[in-house]
Amino acid sequence: MSSSSKSETLAKSRGTQWFGIIKGTVYAITFSLLLIVFFALAIKLFDIADDFIIPINQVIKIISLFFGCYIGLKGCDKGLIKGMFIGGFYSILSYIIFSLLCGMFNFGFTSITDFIFSVLIGGLCGMLAINFKRNR
Repeated sequence: MSSSSKSETLAKSRGTQWFGIIKGTVYAITFSLLLIVFFALAIKLFDIADDFIIPINQVIKIISLFFGCYIGLKGCDKGLIKGMFIGGFYSILSYIIFSLLCGMFNFGFTSITDFIFSVLIGGLCGMLAINFKRNR
């Protein structure tokens, strides 16, 4: 194999990897938005207490990140690292989207902890997603 052929293959492989990360992020964000709409409807219909909102939002985030990793990391390896990227991009995009919906950007300690949580959960979901697929 010539050196130009190797570099073309490596570039194509990198592009495919980034495509999977972007695809997983988009699926996670989309799934999260759908779940949040359903949750908002449930709050209206069943008068759910405020104490449950934050934990349920975290569960929605975990489910969405797993779904995004599962879809975006098909046939991949390095699920930890790629899942961490999906979690980080998910956190940044969801911060932007929900800040735009609220009409204000409040960046603080909670935003930083949310980013760290998303990166860690994304890594865990990435590892689970690629191993779940291998066993099927």
